[in-house]
Amino acid sequence: MMDKQTVKTLAQYNRITNEQMNSIISSLTDQEWNRNFGGYYPSIHSVCNHLYLADFNWLKRFQNLRGFKYRRSSIFDQSYSFASSVFDSVESYVPMREELDSLFDAMSEEVSEEDFGGTLNWKNSKGVDESRNFGGILLHVFNHQTHHRGMISLYLELLGQQNDFSNLMLLV
Repeated sequence: MMDKQTVKTLAQYNRITNEQMNSIISSLTDQEWNRNFGGYYPSIHSVCNHLYLADFNWLKRFQNLRGFKYRRSSIFDQSYSFASSVFDSVESYVPMREELDSLFDAMSEEVSEEDFGGTLNWKNSKGVDESRNFGGILLHVFNHQTHHRGMISLYLELLGQQNDFSNLMLLV
């Protein structure tokens, strides 16, 4: 079961780990950023785009639970479908990712113990109504981020870039 301290820890881990990962990604050439490794999301660029879109849309959907203050950010004036290409370069990606991570931090500060037992209702990417426990959805979102950072980690290793994005232990 989720609780406030766990959400705060996962948001902090997400931000710190993305900062570490993005410091390596920032050194990539355009060719490396777009290199096709053959996975479902074949390039580092495509994985980062997918993660950004998923995280952005989840942060927007959380508003369906209640009126979170973090949602007042002008970033949410945008609307993206899951087919969108949000950025075309590492230089445009990194500040956008940093802003999104700061909103996860804000959400983790704002979420309450009562929220975890609530039900989040939303339309999925195909327009189908969904309804799930909010605490479980938060766990899914953070796990999704970790899963795709694992893909990026492998792609970076294939490019000869040493990395380690698995140190949640440093925060617990």
